[in-house]
Amino acid sequence: MMNRRLPARALAISALSLALGACSLAPTYHRPQAPIPDRFPVVAAEAGQAELPSWRDFFRDPRLQALVELALKNNRDLRIAVDRVEEARAQFGIVQSDRLPTIGAMGSGQITRAPADMRNGGADASSVSRSYTAGVGMTAFELDFFGRVRNLSEAAYQSYLSTDQARRTVQLGLIAQTAEAYFRLRSAQVLHGLMEQTLEARKGTLDLVQSRFDVGVASDLDLAQAQAQYDTVRADQIATERAMAQAGNALQLILGMPVPDDLPEPLPFGREQLLPSLPAGLPSQLLERRPDIVGAEHDLMAANAQIGAARAAFFPRISLTGLLGFASPDLDALFGGSHRYWQFSPQIQMPLFSGGIKGNLDLAKARSNIAVSAYEKAIQTAFREVADGLAGEATYSRQLDALRATEESALRALKLAQIRYETGVDSFLQVQSAQIALYGVQQQFILLGTDALFNRVELYKALGGGWSADDLPEEAA
Repeated sequence: MMNRRLPARALAISALSLALGACSLAPTYHRPQAPIPDRFPVVAAEAGQAELPSWRDFFRDPRLQALVELALKNNRDLRIAVDRVEEARAQFGIVQSDRLPTIGAMGSGQITRAPADMRNGGADASSVSRSYTAGVGMTAFELDFFGRVRNLSEAAYQSYLSTDQARRTVQLGLIAQTAEAYFRLRSAQVLHGLMEQTLEARKGTLDLVQSRFDVGVASDLDLAQAQAQYDTVRADQIATERAMAQAGNALQLILGMPVPDDLPEPLPFGREQLLPSLPAGLPSQLLERRPDIVGAEHDLMAANAQIGAARAAFFPRISLTGLLGFASPDLDALFGGSHRYWQFSPQIQMPLFSGGIKGNLDLAKARSNIAVSAYEKAIQTAFREVADGLAGEATYSRQLDALRATEESALRALKLAQIRYETGVDSFLQVQSAQIALYGVQQQFILLGTDALFNRVELYKALGGGWSADDLPEEAA
């Protein structure tokens, strides 16, 4: 009767160990205080509203929306990030399995021939002995009294969650990179169009000066200046063609495929391609919305759990190995009622002189301190990025309005200079100066408008984006 109760007791001990596994030596986790001001230096008009639009609502250009979808499907960096999430999930599953006993069926047989002087029963005994066993066994299951296995499992789980947030960070960055590459290409195309118009105007001026030179009204200097103005724009146009090709190559790399020819028609290049304004919310909301901050906190919690596992290593480790089944010298009679067999092998390990255990604890504490600093740095970086974006939103529009007024003044100055030159009041130098001024302002206006678009995209990214899994293509979701 006593022997039959031992397997049941072993199972009871295993069940008890699962209950005691709730014990943990990990420090109580407290989120570090955010090392940033309570408010942004520049407050958006809609501050306090935390919800951000999805990327489909933020990017209004149908061609850009199609490009973002292609990038989410085909970009290799995103594929790597998704595969790393799967890798971390599998690693967590491996560590999590250590919290449960490994039970499996087994069977074995052994046939031994012994020399005469080594046989039980003397030389007359049989020279060949046989034994067979079969049953259900449990191998080296650790009774997690001090939470070592549990904390290792928690650390693996937090690492998996951190990796998933890293995937979200890559995804959000990919959306922003696609938009910026597209705007860079559109900006180069608009600049190329400006230079075509300017080149046509400069050709008209060159022809005018040439005709005046032919009749002896204009000087050699006037003709040389007009020719130089024309050649300068022609050189700029060639440089812009190179920029267009390079922007197209960059966009193709981000998409992970050639840019299709059947994309939707784009909106006119300008501020209408993006949502007019973004609700910035409060600095504290970045802690829940920015995937890099959320991931850094999961890393911190993983480091916290590693301290618990390192502390548990100072205490005894108890493991169980057992087998419940049948044993017999004859294979035919193995499963007979009189051949029941069990084996129970508890094992305890107690560290006595091991400097490595103390070193592991010191290592875990040091990594936890590093994780705290990394978490705080992520918050500070996010605050700075949002503050920069808000500063841009507060100034780019006014700067563009000022440049627009400057362009109108430069255009009037050019018309007056041309009239004064044609009537012989001023030299061609005044026309040349007015052309240079207008051309420079027009280029600056296009480039500044592109920077304003970049700033709004970066602010959207800095705020953590507003996409959800429902907004993503099936291949990337």
